[in-house]
Amino acid sequence: MMLGQKEVRSVLNKHKKRDSWFLTDYSVNPYEGCSCNCLYCYIRGSKYGENMDTGIVVKSNVLAILEKQLKSRAKKHQYGFVVVGSATDAYMHHEETWKLTEGVLKLMLKYRFPVFISTKSTLILRDAELLKEIDKVAILPSDLKENLRHGVILSVSVSTMNEEITNSLEPGASTPERRLLILQQLKHEGFLTGVNAIPVLPFISDSEEELEKIISAAKQHGADHILVGGLTLFGNNAADSKQLYLNFLKRYDPSLIPKYEKLYGVNNFPPMRYLNELKLKAEKICKKYKIRTSILDQHVRTI
Repeated sequence: MMLGQKEVRSVLNKHKKRDSWFLTDYSVNPYEGCSCNCLYCYIRGSKYGENMDTGIVVKSNVLAILEKQLKSRAKKHQYGFVVVGSATDAYMHHEETWKLTEGVLKLMLKYRFPVFISTKSTLILRDAELLKEIDKVAILPSDLKENLRHGVILSVSVSTMNEEITNSLEPGASTPERRLLILQQLKHEGFLTGVNAIPVLPFISDSEEELEKIISAAKQHGADHILVGGLTLFGNNAADSKQLYLNFLKRYDPSLIPKYEKLYGVNNFPPMRYLNELKLKAEKICKKYKIRTSILDQHVRTI
């Protein structure tokens, strides 16, 4: 399939403040769109577009622009974790041909920037040796040096362990079990690893029983931490996440639709009460399995 191409003026995006969950200060997206085609993806209905496999765009000059930006930041000692693939999966299947993520990582190594990646693809294993080199030489922000001691944070995303559901909601992604096997291998290679249980699906994977399936599997496969977050739903157009997800519910279990309407109302996200309850349930189960609910230990968090 021929992909669209575009030239960009900037590719290294600086956050207004460090992400409190992922510890990232920057983001880089070598592609627009994503072949994982997750129906709930937060970029559907946002300025990033439809996120459909047929609409993927390659940023043809991404490496040249990124090198200039990394060089400038490194010269000023403005180091920070860079999330590679915040609005796309850095290892979607097109990466096998284009190798832009590989090129991005080589630049991260050259300029010694630490890296955060979350993926649903087995292709990340291709770059294990490159990621190891980054892990060794990356320069951490001064307030993270003492407590983190890793230049690479790798994670996989799991919204439910139910493969029937993920086949519908995440049609271009590998299965949850396969993702966890990737995680296990990355842990064996010596990386700091985690599971992003984001998004947890209301009334589907947010019960204590279903959360325990995810958390126990994460622990079993060597995750150092697990981050648990709620589902956001955007937009009212046919290609937006809210409409695509409601169509999924119509097929999966129509009786859930009134529950979602009551939970979300006119908002894009569940109420704080729900999110706090989700957090408490996750913390209780994580305590049972002795797994952290943040990348850093809570008592040493700097943000």
